[in-house]
Amino acid sequence: MIKQIFLNLPVADLSKSRAFFKALGYPENPLFCDGTAACVVISETISVMLATPDKFRQFTPKAICDTTQAVEVLINLSCESRQEVDDLVAKALAAGGTTYDKAEDLGFMYSHSFVDPDGHGWGLFHMSTPAPN
Repeated sequence: MIKQIFLNLPVADLSKSRAFFKALGYPENPLFCDGTAACVVISETISVMLATPDKFRQFTPKAICDTTQAVEVLINLSCESRQEVDDLVAKALAAGGTTYDKAEDLGFMYSHSFVDPDGHGWGLFHMSTPAPN
């Protein structure tokens, strides 16, 4: 059984990206941080490895996506409440992120999103009841 997930994301400016996620309230795991990468802890089971382009290229022979031209990934995180969704989006915008949509209330689910300074898309949602069949 899989117990943890580590997302690996390339970032143009490691210091700027670290500051962005710190502004969202996420701590780092210093065991996985150096001048080429930083491990941001989202939860007990989810971490995000932010890597400089040179570091990221050590893990794949493929080109790194230009997020100004194409979508690389959309990451969705569940939140404890609607307020947490709104708070994280507000923190992201205050820290230099952007958004391309508005909050959406489907009754059973509330969602909103932001884009980090490197163009990675983050969807946030709170499910108040199970989705309808």
